[in-house]
Amino acid sequence: MRFYLISDNVDTAMGMRLAGIEGVVVHEDSEVRDALTKAMDYDDVAVILMTERLVSLCPDLVYNLKLNRKQPLIVEIPDRHGNGRAKDSITRYVRDAIGVKI
Repeated sequence: MRFYLISDNVDTAMGMRLAGIEGVVVHEDSEVRDALTKAMDYDDVAVILMTERLVSLCPDLVYNLKLNRKQPLIVEIPDRHGNGRAKDSITRYVRDAIGVKI
């Protein structure tokens, strides 16, 4: 089982490649959706790493896959510009997953 990266910048992809993690660099919404759909179908990928900016381009697809697919695990990572995560992102994810507001 391996990791796979879907990134929006070459620097992140190069750093991950140095760590042995392969992936793609995409920029447009349609490219992100295609790359994520293909990566979800790889039999040997256990974890898909996605930069936060790309997750923000298609949050409906990402959260749907997180909630309805057991594998692979999709993990949002910050890019070189830092953490762009909203304060309530984990709370929103829990609310969507189990329907309880915390």
